[in-house]
Amino acid sequence: MIFRQLFEPLSSTYTYLLGCEDTGAAVLIDPVVNAIERDLALIAALRLRLEITLDTHIHADHITAARHLKERVGSRIAAPAIDRLPCVDVPVDESRPVAVGSVRLAPLHTPGHTDGHFAYVCGDRVFTGDALLIDGCGRTDFQSGDAAALYHSVREKLFTLPDEHLVYPAHDYQGRRVSSIAQERARNPRLGGERTLDEFRRIMAELKLPYPKFIDYAVPGNRECGVCPQGLPDELQAYCGRMTESRQG
Repeated sequence: MIFRQLFEPLSSTYTYLLGCEDTGAAVLIDPVVNAIERDLALIAALRLRLEITLDTHIHADHITAARHLKERVGSRIAAPAIDRLPCVDVPVDESRPVAVGSVRLAPLHTPGHTDGHFAYVCGDRVFTGDALLIDGCGRTDFQSGDAAALYHSVREKLFTLPDEHLVYPAHDYQGRRVSSIAQERARNPRLGGERTLDEFRRIMAELKLPYPKFIDYAVPGNRECGVCPQGLPDELQAYCGRMTESRQG
């Protein structure tokens, strides 16, 4: 399998490119709209063909590139079925793997950060979205977030994967790129070790994080599979790059 981990610095988002060496078919997990040119250039350089974009959840900190990539290269849009987005071509649930050539991704419903959040297992890798970060986890105080649901998602689904599975999160804010199930199960300060549900609830309640600055634009745009909103304030224009000039879809 061809594999690349790509970083978008504005929202500290990791996008993952997985390609089938035999067929040239590829999937992008959590693509970001203002990194489209980077992603398409890499796909071309590797002589791959983008078949599917696959989002872990409805993002609050960036606009997905799913719609624009479909318009540019004809890729299908895959996203969690539970969110019932009419723009989705491939609704994702736990009963059906997502297959692109020889690359197979097994979806795991991991609610808590959002109620429709999914992680994806591919071989000895797991793409955990915002449910499980390196030494952390996504917040649970908006978008139907639920601390108890996230606790059970991580400890009863993700932490039951084999020790050696590599954890590839959707974000990291300290330059870290990969962890492992064994490492997170043992030492994640929010969810690892003997951490109880009550302790986790208290940790999440005491975070007191600021209101996400892009959420009011990102969530509606991502419910349309990646529409950059009109009327975006000047200080947020970079989140859509050149896409803000024409509201497509």
